[in-house]
Amino acid sequence: MNFELSPKAVKYQRQLQDFMQAHVYPVEQDYKQQLEQASNRWSTPPLMTKLKALAREQGLWNLFIPEQFKTFGGVGLSNLEYAPLAELMGRVLWAPEVFNCNAPDTGNMEVLLKYGSAKHQARWLRPLLEGEIRSAYAMTEPQIASSDATNIQCSITREGDNYTVNGRKWFITGAMHENCKIFIVMGKSDPTNPNRHQQQSQILVPADAAGVEIIRPLSTLGYDDAPLGHAEVRFNKVKVPKENLLLGEGRGFEIAQGRLGPGRIHHCMRLIGCAQRALELGCIRANERQTFGKLIGEHQSVREALAQSYTEIQQARLLTLATADAIDKKGAKEARDLIAAAKISVPVMAQAVIDRVMQIHGAGGLSDDWFLAEAFNYARYCRLADGPDEVHMMSLGKQLIKRYSQEPPHG
Repeated sequence: MNFELSPKAVKYQRQLQDFMQAHVYPVEQDYKQQLEQASNRWSTPPLMTKLKALAREQGLWNLFIPEQFKTFGGVGLSNLEYAPLAELMGRVLWAPEVFNCNAPDTGNMEVLLKYGSAKHQARWLRPLLEGEIRSAYAMTEPQIASSDATNIQCSITREGDNYTVNGRKWFITGAMHENCKIFIVMGKSDPTNPNRHQQQSQILVPADAAGVEIIRPLSTLGYDDAPLGHAEVRFNKVKVPKENLLLGEGRGFEIAQGRLGPGRIHHCMRLIGCAQRALELGCIRANERQTFGKLIGEHQSVREALAQSYTEIQQARLLTLATADAIDKKGAKEARDLIAAAKISVPVMAQAVIDRVMQIHGAGGLSDDWFLAEAFNYARYCRLADGPDEVHMMSLGKQLIKRYSQEPPHG
């Protein structure tokens, strides 16, 4: 297993690292102030617009697009080559948007790349690739346990040349942004189908369509994640043309798996960046503060916390790289065991590492003076985003039991 990066990937890694050092880290507080002072928290801060233009000038744009879709832009990196870049971006929570590599837009663009028609791509994909609009993916619902996606109640009903969408969704990331122009909505088009995984479809719903109602913004552990935000949304008798349906009726799960596999790994990559930066901050803090007559870094408990964190980050990074490599070589479906393993372990790792470093920072670790509290929030909600830990453990356990009961180990 060789994780040595290609010369092209090394080039982009160095270029991205230099960009972050020169243009992103120095303005973290400025970005925060622009958000706090904005008359509309759901609009793009001027600083973000400036940084996006600069990133694009330097060729650091749409870095997530794989080789097979290179005609749409990007630089044609594999998942393995992209992983260290996503880790670098993840060190600042809003940085991925600078390079047009932020969730949920990357996953939505991948849906349109893989499953969209030429018309879908012209109307929605191109503006997303240009960074002109934002998007949202509407799957989770408030009235049912969405960890079992077959529970989804939102309806997609054929009526002549249109489909009518009815239902409520919540924690829909990106929906609050003023430039959110398109929803990818998952709902039931065939609720009586005996195959529960063929009852659902996915459809493109313009954000300005009649009957699309933003009910309220939602927060996670008190963070509203402006300017993208998480919203509760009602689709009230929303009519969209039949050609807005993706792939065809009953193929919603197929699309979801095609979207969520790589997307889960993107989250893991970014979380490793959060954890790595937290570790570095913890080491700096350990050399700055004294308690009981010596540096806190001389206390055994602090050394153990940092050593344990370093070990866990390295383990998670290797697992994530192995997963990215498997997706490149076998595809997301064949790599599903590793995808599940990474999705189970990386957010928990990041949460634990960040929590230790928050403790090393004392009360300051809970404040906004460092990125730690917000990064902890990100790690915590990633344990639910794209499927909760328990669902991935249940699925992985089932696959392992089936495999080894059919092919018992020798020796």
